Amino acid sequence: MTPEQIKHVQDSFQRVAPLGDAVAEAFYERLFIIDPSLRPMFSGDMAEQARKLMSVLALVVNGLNRLDDLTPAVEALGRRHANYDVRAEHYDTVGQALLATLSQGLGDEFTTEVREAWTAAYTLLATVMIDAAAQAEAA
Repeated sequence: MTPEQIKHVQDSFQRVAPLGDAVAEAFYERLFIIDPSLRPMFSGDMAEQARKLMSVLALVVNGLNRLDDLTPAVEALGRRHANYDVRAEHYDTVGQALLATLSQGLGDEFTTEVREAWTAAYTLLATVMIDAAAQAEAA
């Protein structure tokens, strides 16, 4: 990711982060519309799940400037998700839901540059998670 992309992601996240619960609710609503088969994976307290989502997003968004420091946490997240039966193809669905949620939350501020920056960030982080999960399963 370029420094400009990181800035776009961090700046836009600062605009949606204060709406945490609403953003997370919109994300999960969109996720389950895109792929209703994912709903049973979330049998716990959705309010708690929403808090976890926003917390993880804040962690990774704020850590984009220090990818070497962030990578071990993202790898661990990928390994944990493998334990929840998350498969590689689920990451595409999550990415679609995330971008749609950000588009909705940011409105006109979700410019082409911001979309491309979020796509780059998500692709990078999802790849690290998928690779970590695959390595854990192979071991």
